Amino acid sequence: MSDADTARAAFAESAALMTAMADERVEATVRAAGVIRGALEAGGTVLAFGNGGSATDAEHLAAELVGRFRADRPGLAAVALTADSAVVTSVANDYGFDHVFRRQVEALGRPGDVAVAITTSGASPNVNLAVAAARARGLVTIGLTGRDGGETGGLVDVHVNVPSADTARVQEAHRAVLHVICELVEKPRA
Repeated sequence: MSDADTARAAFAESAALMTAMADERVEATVRAAGVIRGALEAGGTVLAFGNGGSATDAEHLAAELVGRFRADRPGLAAVALTADSAVVTSVANDYGFDHVFRRQVEALGRPGDVAVAITTSGASPNVNLAVAAARARGLVTIGLTGRDGGETGGLVDVHVNVPSADTARVQEAHRAVLHVICELVEKPRA
């Protein structure tokens, strides 16, 4: 297969997955956006977290909410639990990496806040421990997953699952889901 054929196949695979998301995951995406919007309107905060590429997605979500997505509007309260290297490394050193997000949820999360767990596998121990801590503290939990959703899918209140086992394609779809959520959060109410 030529490089051009490989590129075409990747684009086609991504496009097919986006079509599947539009056909099969709209309700879950709209529900996630509604939960986030409601929490923000009530003075809550969005706490987002994940590992690797999902960490950058968590930071991207926080940036779109605090800054802006498309509309000029007041900043919205959002924190990426991946962004403070001093906190992440001190918790990892003192308690182990499995606890880097849990500890922050316990410190920062309040009832009415939203925890957004992003994981392509649904099997990340540090993500799942944070989701459990969030639920115990009265946060609403949203999970963006891939594959079959893994443990994360069974733990969260709102589950947006990308039906793919290809990590790259799942990450592409997660970014699209996050953008749709931001668009819905910013959309003026009718």
